[in-house]
Amino acid sequence: MTQEQAKKEIEQLSQTINHHNDLYYQQSRSEISDHEFDKLLAKLTSLEEQFPKLKQPDSPTQRVGGTITKEFATVYHKYPMLSLGNTYSHEELEDFDTRVSKGLDDDPYEYFCELKFDGVSISLIYENGILVRGVTRGDGVRGDDVTANVKTIRSIPLFVSGKNVPPLFEVRGEVFMPKNVFTQLNKDREDIGEERYANARNTTSGTLKMQNSGEVARRKLDCFAYFLYVEDSKVTSHEKSISL
Repeated sequence: MTQEQAKKEIEQLSQTINHHNDLYYQQSRSEISDHEFDKLLAKLTSLEEQFPKLKQPDSPTQRVGGTITKEFATVYHKYPMLSLGNTYSHEELEDFDTRVSKGLDDDPYEYFCELKFDGVSISLIYENGILVRGVTRGDGVRGDDVTANVKTIRSIPLFVSGKNVPPLFEVRGEVFMPKNVFTQLNKDREDIGEERYANARNTTSGTLKMQNSGEVARRKLDCFAYFLYVEDSKVTSHEKSISL
């Protein structure tokens, strides 16, 4: 096979695999069996090994991991990743509302309520539609570059297409471990005589910082996106950004 033939084959396989990934993870349906999907992925992996220069940063093969990271680079957040406050009474909510009203000089405002996932905050940076960086919250000002591990999370798009996709944007989300995955992970550990993990949240945090992205892929983490940063955006409210 020539390099030109391999390029066309790789592009076609990538498009097909991305299509089936989107159906399964974004639309909860499938057109082919797991075995057929694995054969497509194996063929793409083989071609990329034969023609390494043709491997793209958003290749579906990034999902299976394999990268070994000895240490994680530090990345400064363009927008600080602030922590959330807790409240346990109506009085505290009323005090918060009073501070908001005062801070806005009594200008009209409204609240947007959403569910909170007990996971690990993540910042996802896209350039020209391609996921180029995944960064943990860290101390809110800077975090760890865990891009190789983030790419194994199948609910996170490696490439975003569509009309008017901004050349640069950031998505904030929460990485978590589904309950059924956590239960199975603890069962597997018990079977080999290892201690059970205490809770899914801490296990998720530890998994994101693993040095072997192949092991991260086997942990089957998930992610829920909840915030969008785009410069010069026509999006004027958090509610609108959620609907995108």
